[in-house]
Amino acid sequence: MKRRMPRVLALSAVALSAALVLAACGSDGGNDGMNTGDQPKPPAASSAAPQSAAGFNDTDVMFAQMMIPHHEQAVDMAKIVLAKSANADVRKLATAIEAAQAPEIARMKGWLTAWGKPAAMPTTGGTGGTGGTGGMSGMDHGTGTDGMMSDADMQKFRAATGTELDTRFLRMMIVHHNGAITMADDELAKGVNADARKLAEAVKTSQSAEVQQMRQLLGSAPGAQPTTSAKPSMPGMTGMPGHGM
Repeated sequence: MKRRMPRVLALSAVALSAALVLAACGSDGGNDGMNTGDQPKPPAASSAAPQSAAGFNDTDVMFAQMMIPHHEQAVDMAKIVLAKSANADVRKLATAIEAAQAPEIARMKGWLTAWGKPAAMPTTGGTGGTGGTGGMSGMDHGTGTDGMMSDADMQKFRAATGTELDTRFLRMMIVHHNGAITMADDELAKGVNADARKLAEAVKTSQSAEVQQMRQLLGSAPGAQPTTSAKPSMPGMTGMPGHGM
């Protein structure tokens, strides 16, 4: 019995060592792919983190809200010309305006939906705030600084024909474009949304070129006096230099 005790102790030590080795192997992270469901998973990288409010600001919202009806009126004017004018140059310009601005309307409405903002700017007649006229240098429809035509201007335009129609279209659209350029300048000065700023750049570039084109067409129109004012000064066409409408 005395001789067997050392052997029994030795065998017990070997068994204990083996058990410790197996226990260590079973807890080293499961790299062999077994029992991985029991291991806590590290948090996924936040590459798709939600866009913060810093993606747009009040200027971006108001730019879209004001530019939508502005574009809609320009498209309406272009359609009237395309339905009634026989002047190839004027028709070509109207076609370009409709083709450019109609898709931009849909794009801006999509932004406002994504931002959780209404497509129409609230009108309270106030003096600023979320529903007032602040944020875009005080430019609200009807002041003349945005170039929007009044109902009376549009009625006269729809009733016109021939050369009078073409001349009215060119003069009104110069004022209209200059208003859009002013809004684009304000967006570029204060807006932060990349898409809105990109559109503002496009509006400024394309409509500045079209203003020059319209001035040239006015200069060549029979009996027409080219508009000399670079900015609208009063609502609609009232008081515009060289307009005899």
